[in-house]
Amino acid sequence: MPSGEYARYVALGDSQTEGLGDGDDTVGLCGFADRFAEHLAAVNPGVRYANLAVRGRTAGQVRAEQLGPALALRPDLATVVAGVNDLLRPRYDAAEVAGHVEEMFAALTAAGTHVVTLAFPDFGKIAPLARPVRSRLSDLNTRIRAAAARHGVTVVETDRHAVTTDPRMWTADRLHASSLGHERIAAALAQAIRLPGSDDAWTRPLPPQRVATGWHAAGAELRWAATFLGPWLGRRLRGRSSGDGRTAKRPRLLPVSVTPGSCPSVTPDSSAGTGRREGP
Repeated sequence: MPSGEYARYVALGDSQTEGLGDGDDTVGLCGFADRFAEHLAAVNPGVRYANLAVRGRTAGQVRAEQLGPALALRPDLATVVAGVNDLLRPRYDAAEVAGHVEEMFAALTAAGTHVVTLAFPDFGKIAPLARPVRSRLSDLNTRIRAAAARHGVTVVETDRHAVTTDPRMWTADRLHASSLGHERIAAALAQAIRLPGSDDAWTRPLPPQRVATGWHAAGAELRWAATFLGPWLGRRLRGRSSGDGRTAKRPRLLPVSVTPGSCPSVTPDSSAGTGRREGP
């Protein structure tokens, strides 16, 4: 489909796609998918957008819970971003995770949908204590690229640009993109589908800043582990998830309202996050 003519965009994924790190549950979450929808609406005001993502979901859960509803919406454009919640868990099966992602690629592209996905940046550079999962991440990116090639899926190569590991692109938990990070991801998606007016500005580095070293850096790592990593591991050990009891914030295709400077600026769905499931 020629760039700019997409009419039905559906986002599948976990907390990044839901928008954590960009707004909050009180004022509302924006996130890269909402921001990407705004890019689409700037070119085609008639585009409609649904976001099926739910925080904490593994790749298998995204496939099981979101693929069917996504296909029912008959999108001509979809983003599929999943797998990070899997690779952070002790029992990680790379082939199984990549298989779930590929099943989503296959089903959506077979239905005529242009699918876009991301290669994940190096978390070891964002949070040094996460370096043990670097090999898993690199392998997952390789598997995602191979699956994408088999199904004609567009891959946004975020891992090949240093700016994606700049701390300012991430929130204090280092697991979710900041508002700036979500803005850059949305711009990367726009460039990937060659949306009119898009360019490579998202790859450009941020202005230099002083970086903590020595004991200051070590102290920051310990505070991060106590404040964010510890509670996250605790939920895993108890079999809990941050997404327990939650449903998609935007399960239906709705018009997009482009209001520069506001977030979120997409037309809200009054049923979002209430735990009540609705049809398309």
